[in-house]
Amino acid sequence: MERALIVSSSDKGAAFISEMLDAVSVREVTTLKSCGEARLLLSEEDFDLVAVNAPLRDESGERFSRHIAAQSAALVILIVDSEFFDAVSAACEEDGVLTVSKPVNRTVFRSLLRLARSTQSRVKKIREENGRLKQKIEDIRVIDRAKCLLISYLNMSEQEAHRYIEKQAMDLRQPRRAVAEGILKTYEN
Repeated sequence: MERALIVSSSDKGAAFISEMLDAVSVREVTTLKSCGEARLLLSEEDFDLVAVNAPLRDESGERFSRHIAAQSAALVILIVDSEFFDAVSAACEEDGVLTVSKPVNRTVFRSLLRLARSTQSRVKKIREENGRLKQKIEDIRVIDRAKCLLISYLNMSEQEAHRYIEKQAMDLRQPRRAVAEGILKTYEN
């Protein structure tokens, strides 16, 4: 984790979380006192981790944590009073918010941060793979549209259109998608 945001109306709570983040080598830590400030900052910047020490000045922290988990790739840790832990944890679990009960045990919190780092690494790899797969699907769609145009306008078979695009890609030393996009420009205008 490179960047973390702490949202805590308590200076003592913010200092504790900051100390724990420092212990697991988080490089950049920003601390804010309200959800309003945090929402504004999160609309402009990305963070790897958002730690919310509830309650906050302007809201409980639960709704804010769930919103951040749904709207960003950041891992969200919500720290709540022990009397509310079970209810808040149950409400936030499905949204992917990690909930911790006060008083916070240093060892447990450090372990939670390490778990969060590990989870984030896995999620990042999955998102990268998802992005590659989406790109491949989009490439296939463009190439298939180009094949359809070659079939329609030049009366090629599907195999001939496929071979034509591949041969052009090799001859021009371009990706098949670039060749397909050229075909689309030629015949769709």
